Formats: sequence, structure tokens, C-alpha cells
Amino acid sequence: MGETIAKNKKAYHDYFIEEKFEAGLVLSGSEVKGIRAGRVNLKDSFIRFVKNEAFLFNAHIGRLETTHHFYAHEERGTRKLLLHKKELAKLQKAVDRESYTIVPLQLYFNAKNIVKIQIALAKGKQLHDKRHDLKEKDQQRDIARALKDY
Repeated sequence: MGETIAKNKKAYHDYFIEEKFEAGLVLSGSEVKGIRAGRVNLKDSFIRFVKNEAFLFNAHIGRLETTHHFYAHEERGTRKLLLHKKELAKLQKAVDRESYTIVPLQLYFNAKNIVKIQIALAKGKQLHDKRHDLKEKDQQRDIARALKDY
């Protein structure tokens, strides 16, 4: 992976991440310019299947002031994901039969300077799981502080 543009930290808090995939995105020119400027937010975004194709919904890609309004894109529009047929079939099967969710984890430029998105097959966490994770995180932080002071 190359330069990371945006991360979805909330996904790690809300879901158990099972398996990760890399997907391409169908973008217009003004969207790529907005991504290069770092105007991306993946916090509330999700992935759904429409007619056996995967789409990214509710991801915010901001417009630049220099973009002409005629060429401007919809900031929270849907964007098609580019995956292999086998990956699409595997993801759709997991979502339909096993009640998994597909969440975006991060947006980045690969080695060829192309925008890619890392998506994951995930299961939702219960409230007690989230509390347990926070407790473990606090304990690890306390241990690190104690070792640092020692």
C-alpha cells in the first residue's frame, strides 16, 4: 500500500474485521482532485450490492473551489467498486447467507498512483464487546506508561 488518504477508525471500533480486500473505484476527475487534496471522510460510509455490483455509499469527497460547477461531482454520491468476479461472489455470499457487513477501512494511492480502497468483511460488535476492547486498550496504555517510567 502507498500513501494513505483517509482511514475509517470507527470501523475497527464497531466491527470484528474478518477478511480484507483491495478494490478500485470509478471516479471522475473532480473527485480525484478532491481526494488528492485530502477532502475525504469514510466515517459513515458503507458498501451495498446493486444488481450484483458493489457500490460505496455515503462516502464524502469534498469539492475544490477551483472546480467549475458544471464538472463538480456529488459529494456524498454512490461510487462503483471494481473487484474480480470471484471476490464479488464471495462477498455477496457472505452478506446474504452469513449476515456479514462490508465496510471500507481506508482509501489510499497504490504504487502506480491509482486510488484504491481497502474494504473488509466484518461482523458487528455488541456493546459489551466494545466496552471490553476499550478496557483492554486502557490496560495496554497503563502498561506502556509504567514501562516508560520504569
